Amino acid sequence: MAIILTLVRKDIATFLRNRAAVVVTFLVPIVLIYIFGWVFGLNQKDTGPTDIRLAIVNASTNPAAQKLVDALKADPAFHVITTTDNPDKIKRPLTEEDLRPQIRDGWYRFAVVIPADVVSTDRIGLHLKILSDPRNDIEAQTVNGLLQKTIFSNVPELLGQSLQARAKQFLGDSRFNKFNHSIADTVATAFGGDPAKIQRTIESGSFGLDRITPPAKPADPSLRRLDNGAPAPATTPNPATPAAKPAPATAQDFFSRLVKIDSEQIVGKSVKSPAATRMVGGWAIMFLLFAVSGGAAAFFDEANTGVFQRILSAPVSRAQLLWSRFLYGVLLGLFQLMIIFVVGQMMYGIDVFGHLGNLIAVSVAAASACSAFGMLIAALAPNATAASGLSTLVVMVMSATGGAWFPMSFMPEFMQTIGKFTLVYWSMEGFLQVLWAERTFVELLPILGILTGITLVVMTVAIWRLKKKQIFA
Repeated sequence: MAIILTLVRKDIATFLRNRAAVVVTFLVPIVLIYIFGWVFGLNQKDTGPTDIRLAIVNASTNPAAQKLVDALKADPAFHVITTTDNPDKIKRPLTEEDLRPQIRDGWYRFAVVIPADVVSTDRIGLHLKILSDPRNDIEAQTVNGLLQKTIFSNVPELLGQSLQARAKQFLGDSRFNKFNHSIADTVATAFGGDPAKIQRTIESGSFGLDRITPPAKPADPSLRRLDNGAPAPATTPNPATPAAKPAPATAQDFFSRLVKIDSEQIVGKSVKSPAATRMVGGWAIMFLLFAVSGGAAAFFDEANTGVFQRILSAPVSRAQLLWSRFLYGVLLGLFQLMIIFVVGQMMYGIDVFGHLGNLIAVSVAAASACSAFGMLIAALAPNATAASGLSTLVVMVMSATGGAWFPMSFMPEFMQTIGKFTLVYWSMEGFLQVLWAERTFVELLPILGILTGITLVVMTVAIWRLKKKQIFA
């Protein structure tokens, strides 16, 4: 036993002398937990989406329509846009004609149109339009749910106005006014109040619908607990007891039958496999980062075996050696990306070969940026253990903040800003622009330029640092 304990002390001492191993074991998990806490909003009261750009066109003069706009502006989930710039840089209100081209150009992904006939005399109910580019299914469903909640919760008087308009058309002005006057007198007699004020309230369309709240959900008897925390015994229904009445419809159920929302998808309508097309880019770039950054450890293997020294003894410069490693990473990354996309077409029907040229262009730019980061990790890490820990940290942070795991709109605003500085974000944007939005090569040039810029900056730092490392001595 004494021998075993001595060997254990030896292993502990060896571990503690390896500072890189200590950092990877203890510090990297703590850093990741801290960063993921911000990514997932664990230290915030409201963990829902924030700062989703939402364009609104209000073509109605109805005051309640403006109330809907104000309610959407007050929702922290949305960054509401109601104006745009003319060519002379003078701002003007958005129009419906502005929305579709701006959504295609990526200015925002969601828009609401409140048409002039939001309340019409030829039907009962409301009419609204929602335009979208649902490149992320989770985000799109969340936005639709938030919009419907706001509509149903904040402007019920629009429904009252719709009923009033329909009744006025059916009864005529004289009989309509007499009807409202009679209702107001009856309410005032039964419950008190000023008949004139009640009539004005009725004519405004407010019937108290905004105070309808969903009934409390009855507790499941099987989930009840006794005072000591133990589950209560299940009860059997008594045949003599009359069956409970069905719960009344909630306000949302009532409103949803009367609100007509025209939904129009602006981008991605012709995509054959929408779900897989949305996600495959994130998978591909994350796996590529792991492969390329893991290859950074090969630097230390070749240094330990003396390969670098033998290569540098030949007429080979350090810069040539570094660029050869970089090009190897680019070729490896490109081959891996294309394999993933081809498999995605075979398994899920993603249209890869229909966009092959542009997809190769984005893949080359993404693989170059990833290879440069692999070089940077090898330049900064003192040994293979540190390189492994640093690459894990970099890959997971960039994947989380860059939108590879879930929508960036669910993160705090400053985390969304950080995410836009990662190569994961721009690589995914490139893949989506090719496979989802079906952009031309010219339209892809800004994204290709950003990825190329990232590559050049990171590669410059990596070469400068690697030239000074002792592994080349």
